This record gives sequence, C-alpha cells and structure tokens, in this order.
Amino acid sequence: MRRTRVLTAVLALAAGLLAGSPSALAANAPRATLAADTYTWHNARIDGGGFVPGIVFNRKEKNLAYARTDIGGAYRWQESTKTWTPLLDSVGWDEWGHTGVVSLASDPVAPDKVYAAVGTYTNSWDPTNGAVLRSGDRGGSWQKTDLPFKLGGNMPGRGMGERLAIDPNKDSVLYLGAPSGKGLWRSTDSGVTWSQVTNFPNVGNYVQDPTDTSGYANDNQGIVWVTFDESTGTAGSATKTIYVGVADQANAVYRSTDAGATWSRVAGQPTGYLAHKGVLDAVNGYLYIAYSDKGGPYDGDKGQLWRYATATGAWTNISPVAEADTYYGFSGLTVDRQHPGTVMATAYSSWWPDTQIFRSTDSGGIWTKAWDYTSYPNRANRYTMDVSSSPWLTFGANPSPPEQAPKLGWMTESLEIDPFNSNRMMYGTGATLYGTENLTNWDSGGQFTVKPMVQGLEETAVNDLAAPPSGGAQLLSALGDIGGFRHTDLTKVPSMMFTSPNFTTTTSLDFAEANPNTVVRVGNVDSGAHIAFSTDNGANWFTGTDPSGVSGGGTVAAAADGSRFVWSPAGAGVQYATGFGSSWAASSGIPAGAIVESDRVDAKTFYGFKSGHFYVSSDGGATFTASAAAGLPSGDSVRFKALPGTKGDVWLAGGASDGAYGLWHSTDSGTGFTKLANVDQADTVGFGKAATGSSYQTLYTSAKIGGVRGIFRSTDKGATWTRINDDAHQWGWTGAAITGDPRVFGRVYVSTNGRGVVYGDSSDAGDGGSGGGGGTDPTPTGACTVTYKITNQWAGGFQADVQLTNTGSTAWNGWVLGWSFTDGQQIGQLWNADYTQSGAAVTARNVSWNGTVAAGSSVGFGFTGSWSGVNSKPGAFKVGDQSCAVA
Repeated sequence: MRRTRVLTAVLALAAGLLAGSPSALAANAPRATLAADTYTWHNARIDGGGFVPGIVFNRKEKNLAYARTDIGGAYRWQESTKTWTPLLDSVGWDEWGHTGVVSLASDPVAPDKVYAAVGTYTNSWDPTNGAVLRSGDRGGSWQKTDLPFKLGGNMPGRGMGERLAIDPNKDSVLYLGAPSGKGLWRSTDSGVTWSQVTNFPNVGNYVQDPTDTSGYANDNQGIVWVTFDESTGTAGSATKTIYVGVADQANAVYRSTDAGATWSRVAGQPTGYLAHKGVLDAVNGYLYIAYSDKGGPYDGDKGQLWRYATATGAWTNISPVAEADTYYGFSGLTVDRQHPGTVMATAYSSWWPDTQIFRSTDSGGIWTKAWDYTSYPNRANRYTMDVSSSPWLTFGANPSPPEQAPKLGWMTESLEIDPFNSNRMMYGTGATLYGTENLTNWDSGGQFTVKPMVQGLEETAVNDLAAPPSGGAQLLSALGDIGGFRHTDLTKVPSMMFTSPNFTTTTSLDFAEANPNTVVRVGNVDSGAHIAFSTDNGANWFTGTDPSGVSGGGTVAAAADGSRFVWSPAGAGVQYATGFGSSWAASSGIPAGAIVESDRVDAKTFYGFKSGHFYVSSDGGATFTASAAAGLPSGDSVRFKALPGTKGDVWLAGGASDGAYGLWHSTDSGTGFTKLANVDQADTVGFGKAATGSSYQTLYTSAKIGGVRGIFRSTDKGATWTRINDDAHQWGWTGAAITGDPRVFGRVYVSTNGRGVVYGDSSDAGDGGSGGGGGTDPTPTGACTVTYKITNQWAGGFQADVQLTNTGSTAWNGWVLGWSFTDGQQIGQLWNADYTQSGAAVTARNVSWNGTVAAGSSVGFGFTGSWSGVNSKPGAFKVGDQSCAVA
C-alpha cells in the first residue's frame, strides 16, 4: 500500500530540506579538515515494503532480470543467491528525484547494457528534471543524459509501461514515452542524445483528477508504453513496426510501419479505456493489451483484455470475465516466450478480497483463475503461499473469508514469465515482489507455490529511528505504509511489524532513556487511536487514547523515566499526560504543530521547536516557555535531540539554503545555542557510543561539510568530522532521521526515502579516526595494509572495493597507491579517489577530503572495471616506495 509515499517527499520539500548543493566539490569552496574512515553498508533487513511497478527480463541472456521501484531505485537479480542488488545508491542529495524509476530497459542485443528513465515527480516537488541513465556494466556504473522535462516514478500511472524501449534489431535506437504532454522521444545513439518525435500525433490527455491544483493528480499521464514487432526487422536494421500506448481513452494505441517515420492511430481499437500494457507475441502475430478505465496504481473500476492480430488488423475481446463483472482494471500482462500461446494478466486494482491472476494457454481463448469461489465465501486456490522468509506479509491479520492472510497481492501492475523458464514467474505488489518456480503446475491441476522473491530489495520510507541502550531491540523504526519494526537482529527479517494497533504510517517514536522497556509510537491510521505504548522494549503494544481533534501522528516524546509523555499530534495542539495517555491535557505556551523531544536525564524537562523558536518545559509538559535563543532556522525543517547522560545538552540541525542552515549546540537546555562554524548545512543529528578514550558520545549527521554532502561522524563534540559514506553510497535523500548505536562504536543507522533503513559499520576499532591528524610528509613512508575485495562480478565486468590502512605510527597528509593488474583488467569508473591507468599499471590518489589518514585509520575507494578470461586480484601494492601488506 503506497498511500503515503507522496507525502514523504512533499513534507520534506515543504520543510526546505532538499536544497542541497552538488556533492562534487567546487574548485574554490571552503573545506573543513576531514579525516577518512572506511565503512561497510547494509540494510537492516525488512525485505520489500514498497510498490514494485516494473520487472524486466532480458530476452537474450538467461537469469538476467531487473526490477524498478517508484521511489527506491532499481535492482538487478543475482541468480546465484536469489537476491537483488541495488543499482542507484550513488544518486546524491541534490538529485534525490533520480531514485524514482519510471521505466527500465535491458538491451536484447548487448545484455551488458541497461537503461533507466528516472525522476520522481513531474511537478514542483521534484527540483530536477528527469534523466535517462545508461550503463554498459549492468548497472554497476552509469552515465546520464538530462532531459528537458520531468519524469514521474511516483506519479499516478506509474504502473503502466514500459515507457522506455530498445529496438531489438538495432539497439542503438531507443524510444521514451514522456508524461505532461511532452510527447514521444527517440535516441539513435544508444541513449546519449534524445530528440522529440515531432510527428507523433498524440501526447495524451488523461489526468487522474482535473480538479487537483498541485500538479500531481492533474498531470497528463502522457505516453505510457512502446513495443516493437521484432519480426518486421533484421539484425542491424531498425524495426519497421512499432506500437505506442497513449493515455487517451479514445485513442490509446498508435503504430508506425516505417521505423518511426510516420504514425497513425490503429483502426478498430476499443475506446473508453486506457491501455496499461502492450505485449507482442511475434511468433503468433498477436499484440495483447490490458485495459483499465483509470491510470492506477490504486484506482480502476472496470477493465478488459484485447488481442490484436497484426497481420489482419482484427481486434478480439479476450477478457476472462465480462466487463459488467469487473470491479477492477487489468494491468499486469505477460507472454510465455517458450510457449507464446500462454498469456497471463492481473486484476491490479482488486483490493478486496484479493488480487486476481488469469492464465490462458490458447492465446486468450479460455482462461483460468489463480483462485475461485467454491461456495461463497469459501474459495479454492491454485497456489499455496509461503511467506516464511517475510512473515510480516500477513500484516498480523486474521480475516474472514473470502479474504486470506497473506493476500496474493494488491497493486499487481507488473507480471513477467521468465523468457527462458516457463516455470518461473515474478510479479510486484504494493508491499513486495512475489514469484514462483513451479508455475506450470497450474496447467496440470496441481498447485504452484508463491514465495517472496525480494531479498535485497529494500523499499521502505523511513520517518524516525531509535536505538535503545539496553533490551532486546537493536533498532526501532518508524516507516511509511507498513508502520515499523523492532529489529533484534539486523540481518534477519522481523516476524511482524508493529501491531495492536497497526498504523499505516508511523510518524514518530521514542523510548524512555532510563527505562528503555517503555516505548511510545504515533502514526496515521484509517480509524482508531493514533498512539500506542509498549512496556517490553517494543515487543508488544497496546492502544492509547486520542485527545479530541487528532487527525495524524505528529511527534511524540517519552520522559526519561517513562512516567509521562508529551505529544504533538496533527489536528490538535501539544498535549501531555502522566501514565500511558488515558487522559490528555493541553500544554500551554507552545504552538500547535511543534516538534517535541524529551530531555534524556530530567524526567520533567521537555523541549519543542516551531517556526524558529525553541520551547522548554520543566513541569512535565504542562507549560512551555519560549527560549530567547536567536538565529535558529525560521522554518520547520528541523530535527533536534537531547544527549543521553547530560541534562540540558541539546543538538539542533536544519534550515534552508535561503536562510539559517546548519548545526547548533546548547548546553543550557536551549537557553542559548551556538552554531558550529565548520558545518555548512545539516539536516539530522544523532548520538552513538563514544570512541575509546572519549567521554562524549559520538555525533552523526546527514550534512554538508567542507562543501561535500554526506553522512558524517565526529568523536570530538563536532570539532572535526569524518565523512563515513562515499559517492557510491548516497541513497538520495537522507534527511528524516539518523542515530548511532549506543552499544557498538561506529555503527550508524540512516533513514532513506525508499531504500529502507541503511546501517554502516566502521573499520575503525574505536579511536574514531577523526581529529584531522597532522602528518607533514606528503608522501607516506610508514607501514600500510591493503584489502582488495571484488564485491560483484558478471560476464565482462566487475566491481571492487579497496581499503588502505595506515599501520604506521604517524599520520599521512596525502597518499598515492599503486598496483598492476595481471590479466588486462581496465577501470571504467572509480569513486572516492583520483586515478590514472597506463596499461596494467594503476595509480590512485586521495581526493581533497580524504588525504589525511591518522595512524591506525583507513581510507577506502571503489571502482568498476572490465575483464575477460581471468580476473585475478593484484598481488602487490605500494604507497609511494613503501610496499604494503595485502590482507
């Protein structure tokens, strides 16, 4: 269910958090002294959690498949591990919209090539235009062509497609269908340049809601798919016949028979519907089209399936049920390439009692269903569901027939049979990606097994994070759409999201610092209370009581000892309660909508922020007083937290590029704040275990420091900072929440808007590696160790990480690492260092922000490259004239 994914970005943009500058350093930008540390990054496993509107199998190479998400990037299937590899984590803060993928295309001639059309919103919410990304190494690295218009990976109609298509006979030719009346576009140089097909006759006219003035629901959904008839071309020559689907209920399908020189509306086509998908079976000469009366992915009241005979022009209604019996539209559509007469389709908007999947083995003459009624409300399924790998997919529900838990799905707009394996089928839902590997049991009267095929694909939007200092919970998360989770093991999928109650979206959570068994969360819900409590560290929950007028979760804070709570819900003013919120009273002296937090030592001290003003309560939230602190951000784009263990120690991050923006610190409960001069911009702040020898907790922030956007750490109260992520790990927008781990030095949890909860672990054992060092020799001569790790490898390409450790006794101020490949490998793209390659010899040099490496600390960089035959690891490395040990 992706009902709140729009709101995540809207709220972030409204808060002014998305105005960050490019991550590349300007030539004359002021720079802080940044030390270097190497982090490894993972997801706290949830597996899925979002809408998967597109699945693309390569038609030439077995087991090569991709998935696209609406806001969480793109992924490539790894057959050896049955997992997905993320491909767009390198998207940076300033181009966060490029994590929304509106379409994918895998080259049917040269399988190493893949393309992605990216952009999240077509209105002002997204600050950048769309782009087409192209990769020659299966998404390991990308080149980009910016477009003169926006694309909408999270817009209405995003499940239609694919909008991006490659000519199967001449793969240098690509087409892209644009929204917003921008028409049809074509590239003839493998996606490097694009031009509008000016003679294409229809730019589309369908909008979801003409009365919406935001630019979201009233945007023209445009041109929604392109399909080639490969039988009308030969290798090396452009395909003659091309079909294009347009968001126009009267004129949905167009065709060119001269390789795009001219276009015309296909005669005799159905009207009154939108063509969600167009899939061509060139063997039998049929174009199949799935129709819905709406654009999706949530709506759709009626639908039809049609078959068009490409040789005769005859249209045949092959709908599996009569139109009068549909209460849904059709969208997911696929042909079995091993047996082209086999066709499958989905009823994507059948929310109740379940989605439906249809299958025909005679080109749409006769259909069978994935499930049917025996005697209502009882049903018989042709499948069994096994969600043991993602048990939360039951949503903790125990529904009455005909509903079942887990459901077969909802928002099922993507459905694909593996072109090399008739037994494998995958389909996307609003919460996961399901699949089966014994699909043909359907035809023999047996049952096929449906399982999540989603490991590695993490697509939750994160609103808040909390890491208790004790108890079984390592991490508590507040998530959009699926509520949130209690992780006791970051490497395992939790058995269930928060329940009793289930929130559609959790907006805020907190625990009592001195009594972490006491936890509170608030969120949005269709009906019922918006607050819940736990007395066992988040394992079990009970529902609280709303004060009058509450319409949404807002923010919440727990007293340090768990004795009371302060809540700032949507729709009502700030409230306070003793005990577990059975009775609330209005707080005075603080405006409605304020962000609230608690002091982590004094159980009666709470804090608030609203519109540039900081508020303090010393009587448990009953009354607040505005602080005299000046110079804070004027808007509400602020996150602040009080430091555990010290009363009145508060850190505040936020702002906007047209005003105050940065990181502030108060040691007197907000009476006064000092702005850190070495932080350009900051959007989150969190605390973790102190470094060895330090008495102050480690600080973490998503910020811009020294002209560089990234995730930063300080072990000396903000005097110096270490950037701990790199250009390959940026995850778009990370401005909602951050927290360190109070039990593990260096571990940090980072919120993303669509890539789930990311956590990083440091290679540093505990001294922090920050402080700027002070080496004076520009060419290090001390001892060094190198770890060279191939992290991914495919036919002709690979990705590697290199970690260089200063094992000497003095700091380095600049470094140069050299090695030679033994098998002809060539670097294609390298990040977090500058490099040159001459033949087999490679030289990597520090960039401006990671040249200082303290004794005992490490620096890391990564690259993608090409190989053939053998891909041996280098056996020797040198820093200057010093040979390094190879780990």
